[in-house]
Amino acid sequence: MSIELKVPSAGESITEVTIVEWLKEEGSTVQMDETLALIETDKANVELPAPAAGTLTKILQPAGEVVNVGDVIALMETSGASADTSQDSAKTEDIQAVEKKARATQSDAVPEPVPLGTQLPGKAEEPVPAAPKPKAPESMPARGSGNEDPALHLPPADPVRASPSVRRTIIESGIDPKSLTPSGPGGFISRGDLQQRQHEAPQTGSREAERVKMTPLRRRIAGRLVEAQQTAALLTTFNEVDMTEVIALRKQYQDRFVKKHDVKLGFMSFFVKAAVEALKELPAINAQIEGDEVIYHNYCDVGVAVGGGRGLVVPVLRNAERLSFAQVEKTISDFGARARANRLKVEELQGGTFTISNGGIYGSLLSTPIINTPQSGILGMHNIQERPVVKDGQIVIAKMMYLALTYDHRLVDGREAVTFLVRIKELIENPTRLLLEV
Repeated sequence: MSIELKVPSAGESITEVTIVEWLKEEGSTVQMDETLALIETDKANVELPAPAAGTLTKILQPAGEVVNVGDVIALMETSGASADTSQDSAKTEDIQAVEKKARATQSDAVPEPVPLGTQLPGKAEEPVPAAPKPKAPESMPARGSGNEDPALHLPPADPVRASPSVRRTIIESGIDPKSLTPSGPGGFISRGDLQQRQHEAPQTGSREAERVKMTPLRRRIAGRLVEAQQTAALLTTFNEVDMTEVIALRKQYQDRFVKKHDVKLGFMSFFVKAAVEALKELPAINAQIEGDEVIYHNYCDVGVAVGGGRGLVVPVLRNAERLSFAQVEKTISDFGARARANRLKVEELQGGTFTISNGGIYGSLLSTPIINTPQSGILGMHNIQERPVVKDGQIVIAKMMYLALTYDHRLVDGREAVTFLVRIKELIENPTRLLLEV
């Protein structure tokens, strides 16, 4: 029986998505709930599972295409019906040529690993001896007769998990695959990963330009940032904090913490706990404006900005006021790992009453973060540097960090913003107060 594969609903307000990668090729045998493709929305990546066991017979929309929710993007036959994957001998040569060209554009199957350095078809100066044709496994359809890319059948020497076209570009451009950061499941290299690497290291002297359509996630980020600038009265205030005591505390208890909780004790848990205490005292920074009303939240859903495979995302720590240090660290660690693999759930990125962004992990010394609307505040952490400071009339070397609080001045006054940062400073410089909540 033939089944239409449609773009699933990925949440409210999402009407279109981008097909990131097809993980199966036409003719592949799949099991029920096995992931067929990755779909990117403006909030997160979504896996497209097989609705039943069977054969993926036709891919109607290739990777990179923007499609609407509900669109049919592929066809499959269930196990009860045999899918006819052979070409009809009565078809004309023109039709065969069109289908061959269409198959060539389908660059989304999970391919067999190919050793880098292998000369691709059309690039060799001398003919490449044909390798023995491997026997097709029972779970895969039989190969065609001479139309496939020979590079796909070479024995694995230096496995690279990528689609045929991406793998071809890697080889032709001479990029070391180890320099790429895979964002797909199981270390799968996407075209976005390759494009990011190419943009980071442009060819010397090249004046070539490339026009690439923005992904839904990047469009969403751009829209939210512009919205914040246009709708809120943004102002940033700064302070600095001595991190010496927190660093000493981490060093003293790190081994015990890891042994007991199986996660490292980082700086973020200290700042989340400190922010929660400060938000309790200054509820306007934890509130938001809706129309001509102010919504005060009696809970702290703290968003933590993390770098994902396709951009900055802000998953939310729900009820952070109830979480222990270990729970905060475990949740953030899990968020980070799944963000890099593009496996965060849409609901994990929604909501939030306050946000913390740590630019210090990238070496940022000072910045003015932009609030995540409709929130009213965002705390920016920065790089820790040893600097001379005066303590008790003496010049000493201390491990200092600049803090920045950007806030919506329509709701938060300067006095409240300054008091908030001072409270953060007091708690971080004397971290035992966090345990006593004083």
